[in-house]
Parts: sequence; structure tokens; C-alpha cells
Amino acid sequence: MKAAVNIARIIVGVLFIFSGLVKANDPLGLSYKMQEFFELWGMHQFNSWTLLLSVLMNAFEIIAGFALLLGWRIKLFSWLLLLLIVFFTFLTGYAYLSGKFRSCGCFGDCLPITPKTSFLKDVALLILIGFLFWKQKLITSLFPGKATTITMLGITVLSFGMQWYSLTYLPFVDCLPYKKGNNIAEKMKMPADAIPDSTVITFIYDKGGKQVEFTADKFPADFNSTTYKLIKRYDKVVRRGKNNQPPIAGFNLSGITNEDSTQIVLQQSYAVLLFCENFNVPVSTWEKSFSKVYAEAKAKNIPVYLITTQPGEAEAKLAGTSFRNVQVLKCDNTAIRTAARTNPCLFVLKQGTILGKWSRHHFSSAGKLLNGINAQPPTGGNPNLKDSVIIESPVTNNK
Repeated sequence: MKAAVNIARIIVGVLFIFSGLVKANDPLGLSYKMQEFFELWGMHQFNSWTLLLSVLMNAFEIIAGFALLLGWRIKLFSWLLLLLIVFFTFLTGYAYLSGKFRSCGCFGDCLPITPKTSFLKDVALLILIGFLFWKQKLITSLFPGKATTITMLGITVLSFGMQWYSLTYLPFVDCLPYKKGNNIAEKMKMPADAIPDSTVITFIYDKGGKQVEFTADKFPADFNSTTYKLIKRYDKVVRRGKNNQPPIAGFNLSGITNEDSTQIVLQQSYAVLLFCENFNVPVSTWEKSFSKVYAEAKAKNIPVYLITTQPGEAEAKLAGTSFRNVQVLKCDNTAIRTAARTNPCLFVLKQGTILGKWSRHHFSSAGKLLNGINAQPPTGGNPNLKDSVIIESPVTNNK
């Protein structure tokens, strides 16, 4: 029996550690997934808490996994693991049975799995954790109490520390479609092996005060325009397709007239994109480091674009700076969140291919990259998109 307990604790412990580490690499990913659930349930008031909940949950998974492997405070962690897996099983079961989620976020963006697979995984874990809860007295500590406690303290610090690093400097491993080396335009295309959803045209009519629904090939024999009054027509999905979503969706850049400028930006020989989801981080904290990148770009006629959800605020915030001809474009908030895991975040592109991306703490690395580029002026000069907001602040003369 003890051998079975040890096998179960290794499986559960390793899975929890792996799951926690993968999500701790990018805590914002789980945070945004939580917001999807809260939005669906109408619990919008919890959206501001999702990042904290994400960090705590990721850390707990890592700590609990190691506690189980090391046999540390088993009575406490057997209870906590049982409660957590019951909650997880409910969530993944809901995601699977509702059909409203394409992935559950259980292993982050690095290892997306379907809701069905995730639900079955949690059912198996529920059985294993239930068994460990029943036989918890057979689980003993691997090391003396003090050594294990010190080890667990170190693991706790590391589990929070790596998440702080990811949130401050970008994730250790970029598993998103906007990672270095990817071409944005190519990633906006449908995968070659995509299988589309199978749909049928479906009608809903009112007949004598009752709603009746039928497909285009199954109209009732007594159908006539007097008895039946059309309510709506829609395409009903009868079989889900596979791999039928482009890796990058919603990346549309536009200016004040909403004219799409995406391809113009992506076709530039080189371009600098500064993503600012919002301006909660004061411009003064990154103005100096960005000014060096800006100067390098301008010296080589490389256009600089500020991508934000708030063009008006961007114009106001940058008006007092020394940046001239920074073109402001707006983009969907979800696309910015996916592309830029820090706020602000800097991209350097070569004909739409991402040469590098940096948080505000590493803008100097972008400057070094630009310094080594042998860029040629764009045809017709440095292009200004006709509907973009252009910052026309005066350059400060330092005497």
C-alpha cells in the first residue's frame, strides 16, 4: 500500500509543480483566463483581483507539489489539495460541458489543452488526491523537520520571485504568437491544416405565439408566410472544426478615421512599435530610456509607432516630451495584452518579423539593436499614416 501511496504522491506532486511553473512563467495568462470566467458569469467586480489570484494560485501549486513530494505538513496540504482539485474539476467540467471555452488555461499558453482533456485530467487527479487524503498517515517526511522547512521557505520565495520577474521583465519563455522571430502578418493567416466548423442555416419563427426552430432543409409541411413570422436566422454549428483560428487575431491598427493601417506598418523595412495598453505607468519612468531608442530610430529614418487603446490620452501624455513625429495608432485591448505582457513594451520589426521585444527596464537593448541596423530611408521619405495622431511636441534644446 505504501508503494501505491508513493507513486500517487510523485504523480500528483510533479503535475502540480509542472502546472504551477508553466503558469508562473506568465501569470498574466491565467489572470486573463480568470477574467473570461468572471465576464461569462457577470462577476465583473472581481476582474481587478485576477492578477493577485493568479500569482497566489501559481505559487500554491508549486508549494503544494513540493510539500507533497517532501512530506511536509501533509495533514494541511492534503486538505488544501483536495479542496483545490474539487474546485478545479468544477471549473474544467464547466468549461467542457458549456462549450464556451477553446482552452482552459490549466497549463498556460505554453501547453494549451482542450477543456475535455483538462477535465479528464482533473478527474484522474481527484481520484489520486482522494486516495492520498485517505492514506495520508503513510506519507512521511523525506528529511528532518528543520531542513524541510528551510527548503520549503526557499521554494516559496522562488515561486513568487519568478512571477515578479515575469511581470517586470517579460516571461522567461515566450509561448505567445508574438514571440521573437515570428512574422505577425504570417501569424494572422489561417493555418494550412484548418478544418472549418460545419454549420447549417437555422430559422426561428413565431407560430401562434410559440417559437419553432428548423433548418433550411426541414421546413414544415404547413409553412406559409401568414402563419409563420420570422424572428431570426442564424448559422448553427453542428460539428466543431479543428485548428481553425489564426494564431494572431484582432491585431488591427487604425488611426482617428478608423482606416486600417496594419499592413502598411507591417510592410515597413524596419519599424519600432511601442505598446501602451494604458498610461497607469507614468511616462516619466520610461521617457529617458525610450528617448535613446527613439533617437536611434530617427537617425536611421525608422518610423516609430505608439500602439494603444487610448490615442487621445497618448497625445496628451506625450505632448510635454521631446518626442516628435511619433505616430499613435489604436488597437484592440485583447491584442495588445497578448502582444505585450508588460506595460509599456517595445517591439522592433523587420518587414513584420519581430526582431526583439523588451519591457521598459530593457529598452537599452532595443537601442543597441537599432544601432547595428543598416537601415535605408523608406521610399518617399519617412511615411506618416494619414489618419494617425502625430505627436508634434517641441524638441527641448539643452544648452
